Amino acid sequence: MAAPEAANNAACTGSFVPLLTLGVPGSGTTAVLLGALLVMGVTPGPMMLEQRPDVFWGVIASMYIGNIFLLVLNLPLIPLIAKILDLPRPLLLSMILIFCMIGVYGMSFSVFDLLLLLGFGLLGLGMRLFGFPTAPLILALILGNIMEESMRRALQISGGDWTTFIDKPISLALLVIAVLSLGLPLLKKRRSKAAAAAN
Repeated sequence: MAAPEAANNAACTGSFVPLLTLGVPGSGTTAVLLGALLVMGVTPGPMMLEQRPDVFWGVIASMYIGNIFLLVLNLPLIPLIAKILDLPRPLLLSMILIFCMIGVYGMSFSVFDLLLLLGFGLLGLGMRLFGFPTAPLILALILGNIMEESMRRALQISGGDWTTFIDKPISLALLVIAVLSLGLPLLKKRRSKAAAAAN
């Protein structure tokens, strides 16, 4: 539980970097914050530190204060939270399903979204029954939208120049790693099949 929450906190804080330095929101939450700052007459961007240092450093200080409060509140609650895992599995899964349905319906008040939730639940159950891994599907659903938004943002910053993804060493290295992580398992599988056929 600690690992994904720590990653979530890091990602939320990191999304403020393009907002405060470039005026470009790094997530949906910072996009809402951008609108609130503009309503207040504060324009995030390179000049914000010079024109409104009180707001700039106030946002950064609030992050430190928030993390300290999270630490103080969450450390005593760790034993209590861990006891949730001792609940019987059917009861725990039923509670998770109920809370998921409440959350989905509370966001849009749409019955279609509830049916979509149940449909994906049945899809996941079918994948587990037939031996298909569910992790790639979950990662695609979660990261697909983030990848599209990030690519669109990068193209907006570069003025539509696609070479922006390969002219920086870090982005080029990440792309090479991504291609290798996809290609090497396929190549290894093909070689193992060829070796088995030869034997």
